Amino acid sequence: MFKNTNLAARIFERQTRCSTPGTNIHRVRKFYENLVPSYTIYDVECPDYSFRKFTEDGKYLISFSRNYQELIVYSPMWLTYSCCGDACDAHELPPKAKKFDSFFTQLYTVSLASSNELICKDFFLYMENNQFGLFATSTAQVHDAPATGGAVQGVPSIEKITFHLLRLEDGIILDKKIFHNDFINLAHNMGVYLYDDLLAVVSLRYQTIHILQIRESGNLVDVRALGEFCREDDELFLLSSAQSGTMNEHSRQKQALVNSNDGVPSSEHYEVRNVFLSGIKQRLLSFIFRAIWNEEVDETQRVQSLKKKFYFHFQDYVDLIIWKVQFLDRHHLLIKFGSVDGGVSRNADHHPAFFAIYNMEAAEFVAFYQNSADELYFLLEKFADHFHTPPNNSLHMNFISSHSNNLHALEQLTSLKNKSGSLSQFVKKTLVSLPFTCQSQSPSPYFDQSLFRFDEKLISATDRHRQCTDHPIKFIARRQPKVPKFKIKPGPEAGNTDARVKKISSFLFHPILPLAISVQQTLFLQSSVVNIHFRK
Repeated sequence: MFKNTNLAARIFERQTRCSTPGTNIHRVRKFYENLVPSYTIYDVECPDYSFRKFTEDGKYLISFSRNYQELIVYSPMWLTYSCCGDACDAHELPPKAKKFDSFFTQLYTVSLASSNELICKDFFLYMENNQFGLFATSTAQVHDAPATGGAVQGVPSIEKITFHLLRLEDGIILDKKIFHNDFINLAHNMGVYLYDDLLAVVSLRYQTIHILQIRESGNLVDVRALGEFCREDDELFLLSSAQSGTMNEHSRQKQALVNSNDGVPSSEHYEVRNVFLSGIKQRLLSFIFRAIWNEEVDETQRVQSLKKKFYFHFQDYVDLIIWKVQFLDRHHLLIKFGSVDGGVSRNADHHPAFFAIYNMEAAEFVAFYQNSADELYFLLEKFADHFHTPPNNSLHMNFISSHSNNLHALEQLTSLKNKSGSLSQFVKKTLVSLPFTCQSQSPSPYFDQSLFRFDEKLISATDRHRQCTDHPIKFIARRQPKVPKFKIKPGPEAGNTDARVKKISSFLFHPILPLAISVQQTLFLQSSVVNIHFRK
C-alpha cells in the first residue's frame, strides 16, 4: 500500500518498490485516488442523442438517435488545449473545448430499425475479445394477444424481435436473429445473458431458453432450445411414440361420434390435445419429487411428506413459468421461476419465486430453492463473484465490488441484515437480484468500495436511472474519510428552477479514464442536460 497520497511520490514509490505477487492491478488502481474527474463542464453542447453506455474496455461510447432508429458510435479521446503563462490551471477552458466533439469522435452511424421497429434503448451486450456488439429492435407490444401455439396465457406478444450482431470497429452488421410473435424482456438485458461466446435468450411467451453461440466469424448459431424438449432427440422419440397410438386415437374418435346423441362429436372428443407438460417442467417436478422422497426414510412419513409438500402444491409447481436465466458456467444455468403475473410485471418483488440450477449436458436439475432459502443466501454472501460470471479474458469486469471480495461491501450487507426485523424478509429482498443481469454494472474504479465511499441511493455501479438531486454527489476517499476527493453534480450548474418537476439522472463512467457523463432528463419530456466530468 502507498504510504503517501501525493501523486508524484506514489509514482516514485512505484519505481523503487516491488508489489506483493498477485496485487499489481490492485496497487495500480490506488492511483485513482489522485486521478479523479474533478472538473465539470455543465450543459455541454452536444447532439440530441440518447447515450447508452461505454463498452467495458472503454473503446466505444454507444448512443442512439432520439427516434430510436439509428445507432451512433463514438470513440473517446482526451481533451487537449494550449494556454499562455504559468498558471494554466486557473485559466478558463476555451469555448471549443467545452463542446462534446472535443471529448468524443463520431465513428459511424448505422440504421438498425425499420419503419415499424424501434431500437430497444436499454439493451446492449458487448463481447470484449471480438469487439462485437449485440443490439435489439422490436415492434410494439400487444398486451391482449391470444395464447396460440403453446403460448402462455397473459404474456404479451411482440410481432417481431430482431437481434443485430455488429462489429463495433467499423459498424458492419454481421448477423441477425429474428423472433416472431414472441415476448423477450429486453429492458436492461433482463431476458438475455452472455457468457463468453454463449448467449441465453428467454422466451417468456413460449417458455423456451434459446442457447446460441457467437462464432468468431460473427455468426449467431443455434445450439439448443430448452423448454418443450431438453435433448436433441426428445421430439423424435415422442413422434415415434405418437405414431404407434394414432390408430387407437382414430378408433376412440369414431366411437365418440357413434355414442353422441346428435351424431356430432363434442369438442373434447374431436380435439386431440397435448396432455404432456414441457420437458423442462417435467424434469423440475421429478427433481422436487425425488428431493422430498429422499428426506424421509420411514415409508409412512415419506408418504405424508409427499402429500404435504408435493401433491398439495402440485398445481402451483405446474403453473410456474421461467422468469429469468443466467449462466453459472458453460454447462449450468440458474433459472428463476414464478407466476405469470410476476414474469410480466415491472416489480416482481412481492411475487413468490423459486430458483433452480439446471445442467444442460445431463438435462437434469441439480438444485431447487425457494426465494427465502437460507442456504442460497449464504452461497450468495460468500461466493457472489461466482454468480456474476465475468468473461474469462476481461481485465476490467473482475474488479467490481461485491460483499464476497470487498470488506466494506460485506460490512454494509451485515449492517442491513442486523437492522432487518425479519431474517426471512431480508433473505427474500437480497435474493431478488438473482439471477444477476448481464453487464449491468460499471467496472469504473470510482465505484471500487475499497477506494471510495459514496451514497448508493444517489449513484452506484448498477446501470439504472436515479432520482435527481440538486446537491452534488460526493466521492470520499476511504483512506481519508473526511476528505471529499471529487463531486458529481448532474443538471444545470445553478440547479433546477422548478422543484415540482420530477427529474431523473443517469451516469456513464469510463472504465479507465477519469471521465464521466451525467445526463439529467425531465420525465415525459425529450429535453436533457448533459454534463462532462473529467480531470483538468
